[in-house]
Amino acid sequence: MHHIMAIDQGTSSSRAIIFDLDGRIVGMGQRPFDMVFPADGWVEQEPEVLWQTTLGAGREAIANAGLSASDIDVMGITNQRETTLVWDRQTGECLYNAIVWQDRRTAGQCENMRADGMQQSVARITGLVVDPYFSGTKLAWLLGNISGLRERAESGELCFGTVDSFLIWRLTRGARHVTDASNAARTMLFDIGSQSWSDELLTYLDVPVTLLPEVLDCAADFGVADARWFGAPIPILGVAGDQQAALIGQGCLRPGMTKSTYGTGCFIIANTGKQQLVSQQQLLTTVGYRIQGETTYALEGSIFVAGASIKWLRDNLGLIDDASESGVAAVRCGGDAAGVYFVPAFTGLGAPHWAPQARGLISGLTFDTSRDQIVTAALQSVAFQTAELVGAMGEDGAGVERLRVDGGMVINDWLCQFLSDMLELPVQRPVITETTALGAAMLAGLGGGLVTSLEDAAALWTLEREFLPSMPAKRRAELLSGWRRAVAMALL
Repeated sequence: MHHIMAIDQGTSSSRAIIFDLDGRIVGMGQRPFDMVFPADGWVEQEPEVLWQTTLGAGREAIANAGLSASDIDVMGITNQRETTLVWDRQTGECLYNAIVWQDRRTAGQCENMRADGMQQSVARITGLVVDPYFSGTKLAWLLGNISGLRERAESGELCFGTVDSFLIWRLTRGARHVTDASNAARTMLFDIGSQSWSDELLTYLDVPVTLLPEVLDCAADFGVADARWFGAPIPILGVAGDQQAALIGQGCLRPGMTKSTYGTGCFIIANTGKQQLVSQQQLLTTVGYRIQGETTYALEGSIFVAGASIKWLRDNLGLIDDASESGVAAVRCGGDAAGVYFVPAFTGLGAPHWAPQARGLISGLTFDTSRDQIVTAALQSVAFQTAELVGAMGEDGAGVERLRVDGGMVINDWLCQFLSDMLELPVQRPVITETTALGAAMLAGLGGGLVTSLEDAAALWTLEREFLPSMPAKRRAELLSGWRRAVAMALL
């Protein structure tokens, strides 16, 4: 029997899943962790927590599968994207906390970039918009604000990386400083046309090239995880950012196929094949994946807060005791939020607004408003935001005919049905909803020769349930109109 371990290092937990070659899960481990919020709009994570929870999850998955590390043929890694780390090239010690993709501390710097007319260069080179979301301004902030960091970076003592690079460095005990094309494409430093680091953007942001990792295909030799970590050496042969991994895991390998992942945030990606589709709706042109030097592009819309709003209702307001209660609450109130709208702009709004200064609000409250209606409004906000993105994709010429969904939130049948109603599209939920980890496993299997092609691996995708729209058009229009009014208030 062949086995593949996928490390899925996410925003709120580190997970590891072991698959067999039929795509079945044979073992799983998960270690949740908390984030650090030093100031308004600042979001950080402790690097050692990322590392230790990754190791713990991997060891737990192997144990739960009843295997030993020597039974694992290859490893794939998928990760929260854009999160930025800098570490000592000799010791592997990070010089500051990881600055998380949600962090908005560089909003002022991004305003300066736009004032300098850099938005055109950034769009042309990277396919991105100028926003604190991406790694480039985070790295520039670290170089400009942490004492001694720039001098050490210029002398070649330090490494920059997204979480995949950091984990690979640690797993290989410093033997490899590498990333893959999908993660590089999220740094706002990478030319997605030439598939190389951009001299123009490195110069503008004053980033020393010596900091940067080597960029590999998504299925490639990323090094070997040392035997001390899991009990035997394991080759690392597949890497992709979490949303691109989910695109692969959902089998969206043909132009026009689209997936949306509902985790901490929500990210919808449409495969555009060899075409770099230029968005007129502030969506992102990005690398879907790169195999054997051939790049497949994608169009992406990013929602910063999805499942995180349910976690906030649980942990900060105590309106629910468990995330699973959100669906029950929606059913209990008949799915009617009674005019309440929840705009989860805790750290600004992503696509298509790109408003880092926006903050969250709950509108439409009355003395009759119930707890269930507030919880329902939070769930509805996920579908409303998705509808905005699907509409924008249509305007850009990437019309969505059906949407494949995954992530922790989609076990909620009520949400999937409401999503279908708001989109007026079929919503397809697969048997295996762990598609992010599955995508990383597919890449590692390809890299290790265990599968002959991604297309063969994608044949493992199986539909569990399809949700079809049933809401009257008038009701849908009323709900979306109310949402637009609420967003306009958040943008004031």
